[in-house]
Parts: sequence; C-alpha cells; structure tokens
Amino acid sequence: MTQAVLAEKLGISDRAISKWETGKSMPDSGIMLELCNLLKINVNELLSGERIMAEVYDKRAEENLLAMRREVEEKNRQMLQTEYWIAFPAVISGLVMVFVASFIEMPVWLRIVLIVFAFVMIFTVAFIAVGIEQKAGYYECQNCHHRYVPTYWQTNLAMHMGRTRYMKCPKCGKRSWQKKVLTHL
Repeated sequence: MTQAVLAEKLGISDRAISKWETGKSMPDSGIMLELCNLLKINVNELLSGERIMAEVYDKRAEENLLAMRREVEEKNRQMLQTEYWIAFPAVISGLVMVFVASFIEMPVWLRIVLIVFAFVMIFTVAFIAVGIEQKAGYYECQNCHHRYVPTYWQTNLAMHMGRTRYMKCPKCGKRSWQKKVLTHL
C-alpha cells in the first residue's frame, strides 16, 4: 500500500504518513485503531515498529506502556516549566509598571491606565498559569493518598503555597494540603 492510498483511506495527508515512517512523529491516538486495522497489526506492533512474536508480546507491551508514561510525565514537566516562564516575567513586568506609575511624574490618566493594564496582565497570566498547573499531573491527598485532577475552578480558588493547594479530596472528602505530583501511581 502506498502512502497516498493509506492517507486517502485515513483522510489525512501523505506527508503525515511520511513523518511516521521517518520517525519524526507518531499517528494521532484517534486514528491508531483504524490504522492498525488497515495494516492488519495491533497497536503494540505499531508502537514497537515491528512484528512481535507471541512469547515476547507481554514484555513489549509493558515497555511501550512505560515509554508512553515517561513521555506523558516529561510533557507534564515541560508544561510546569512553561508555567514559570510565563508567570514570572509577567508578574515582574506588572510590578515594574505599577512602580513606574507610582513614582514617576506623569498625567493622572496615564498613571491609571498603566496600573489597570498591569493588574489585568498579572491576573490574566495568573489564570493561564493555574490552567497549566491544573492540567499537568495530579494532586495527591495527604490523608488517603488518592491522586486526581481537580477542576480548573477548584484549583484556581484553593489557597496555595507554590504548587501545594488546600483542597477537598473527592475520595475521602477531607480537606488537606495536596501536593502536585506528575505520576498517577
């Protein structure tokens, strides 16, 4: 089967298939099953890039699952780093604007605009940063050690110290300081 024929059957571009073959990208999870059916292979063989004998199938499946898990953890780590790279410059810039508006001689209207802009920028970036933190990884209850992803508003409205938030656990129902962790188990 050519790249063009496979691409037509999947409803994607043949360049995407070329990227899969060269290892530059992976198929989207939404089309993996359809792709496997067309190629008459299973997902484990697709992820391994080779036919797998029955006696090593379980071992290869475990290796693929662990590799995918490491990839998710690394992406979560990168998202949390991005949160810092977004939040710190915005907060520092906002504070500098407020400082400038407070101590440098300028018209009152400009002073008000500068302060309002600084606060709008700080709060907007804070909401974005909380969204990034909420999506990356899990929070762990300190009472029952249940790991879960709270809603955006639960995360946003919770008291916090760094990435530790005071929230109610959905499993045990108790409130505690819940730490951010990157792994589910």
